[in-house]
Amino acid sequence: MSSTPVPGLARFNTAADSAAAAELHEVCASATWGRGVLARRPYADVEALCTASDAAMAELTADDLAEAMAGHPPIGRPKPGDPASAREQRGMAGASDELKAEMLELNLDYQEKFGHVFLICATGRTGEQMRDALRERIGHSSEQEREIVRTELGKINRIRLARLVAPAEEESR
Repeated sequence: MSSTPVPGLARFNTAADSAAAAELHEVCASATWGRGVLARRPYADVEALCTASDAAMAELTADDLAEAMAGHPPIGRPKPGDPASAREQRGMAGASDELKAEMLELNLDYQEKFGHVFLICATGRTGEQMRDALRERIGHSSEQEREIVRTELGKINRIRLARLVAPAEEESR
């Protein structure tokens, strides 16, 4: 991430708290995370913003993580009308019917075991890679999985924050 001034970052730094909080809620559904990132404004560069996001993520309780995960649809079923969800899950777009059916079954098994959706930073991953990760992770303990989810959420938040403050011509990618 660059340390050159980013127009979207300047806008975010100077936005009213309510407007910035609403933008942060689109990045991550955890109100605690949003307050943590908001409280550290202004940011000198995108890396400072992402570092603050990581720090706020590290402070989340199990309940805060559950709130954050509630904002994410299951892999293979992006939120209708949500371009970010569709973009992030692009790796499942061309998946075979068999892979989609297997992902649905694995997602349901995972959700039954852990009480929440399987969460992975899907950006740049194929459907098969996500399936393989799901197969592996379903064998974890709840404690192991909670920390993996925290890491995956952190990755997702970094990608979303970079898009949030990206110049307009980059946002369409």
